[in-house]
Amino acid sequence: MEISFENTEQAFAYKTDKELKQAKFLFTTMGYPLFVPIGTRVTPFLMKTGLPIHGIVRNTIFKQFVGGETLEETAPVVEKLAKYGVQVILDYGVEGKQNEADFDHATESFIKTIEYAGTQKNIPFISVKVTGIARFELLQKLNEAPRLRSGIHDNESEMDEWSRVVDRMYAICNAAAEKNIGVLIDAEETWIQDPIDRLTMEMMEIFNKEKAVVYNTIQLYRQDRLKFLHISHQIAKAQNFVLGLKLVRGAYMEKERARAQQMGYESPIQLNKENTDNDFNAAVKYCIENINDISVIVASHNEASNLLAAELADKAGLSHNHAHLHFSQLYGMGDNITFNLAKAGFNISKYLPFGPIRDVIPYLMRRAQENSSVSGQTNRELLLIKKELKRRKLAAAIHA
Repeated sequence: MEISFENTEQAFAYKTDKELKQAKFLFTTMGYPLFVPIGTRVTPFLMKTGLPIHGIVRNTIFKQFVGGETLEETAPVVEKLAKYGVQVILDYGVEGKQNEADFDHATESFIKTIEYAGTQKNIPFISVKVTGIARFELLQKLNEAPRLRSGIHDNESEMDEWSRVVDRMYAICNAAAEKNIGVLIDAEETWIQDPIDRLTMEMMEIFNKEKAVVYNTIQLYRQDRLKFLHISHQIAKAQNFVLGLKLVRGAYMEKERARAQQMGYESPIQLNKENTDNDFNAAVKYCIENINDISVIVASHNEASNLLAAELADKAGLSHNHAHLHFSQLYGMGDNITFNLAKAGFNISKYLPFGPIRDVIPYLMRRAQENSSVSGQTNRELLLIKKELKRRKLAAAIHA
């Protein structure tokens, strides 16, 4: 198997020189030590003030990591990626809403996204954040409640509120099953994750009898998630449904550690990166060993983990386009992985958020923090972009 994540010609074939230079500028800026900490605090505030920052955000970080403000605006991006054998996971970037009207509107938007994806050959999945359809405080209360099936048992109004969340999720998953689209339920903070896991498993039990429609997300930077994966598999086998899983390292590390320290409990996060890497790779191995009843999405920017998954698939004699094996990276990052795996014939997609700039700001701030906190991620992106610009310049000189 010949896959090289150093092949920048393949990685950036879809980008013009101008687009590459813009990306170089952005990643260079994000590499400055104080830029991200200050920018992530100031930008959301400035967006609320009505100051003319909208255009700056749209033409820089938004353009790099987001497909557009509307579903229709994502079409050119989806079309372009399709030419290179890369699929799309559509993510309506809404989260952290507080009232029932917003939750119902978000549900309608998710269903509209599913219906749109159902008309496109290149969009096999959509992504859903439960905090887009449920109140954060309700999820936290459920997380802390005795582990009854209903979660809450002492407050009728909150039981009714939770029933509406379940109904919204059912409507989303039902629409997805009808349109043959997968629903990826995002992982969130540990202190609201338990009801999300239970809800997702309930939906899998209903909709994953024949094939994987609903997928749970497992953050392997948590110390307990490898065991949780094994338990989830046991439940799926016992209840006779296909386990859908998206494997990620995680997106809330600094927030999780800070809260644990502040509240005086043991941090749920792995002690070091090596433990996270070991658990992630063990999860990949486990899923591929059980590929008949686990449908897995390896969602990672770690080159070694992606290569491991590809090699394990080959060793197991799986076809590169096996229905239960999929890879994914975020739009705007990890192109050297995405496009080189696509060239090798693997199922691979870009996670493509869309939505009004104001709504996707939390997502964008996480991307900025992730790039600055992940060891060398910004530098790696920058190095590859510079390498490709140099290659193009040399190629142009040869052909001149």
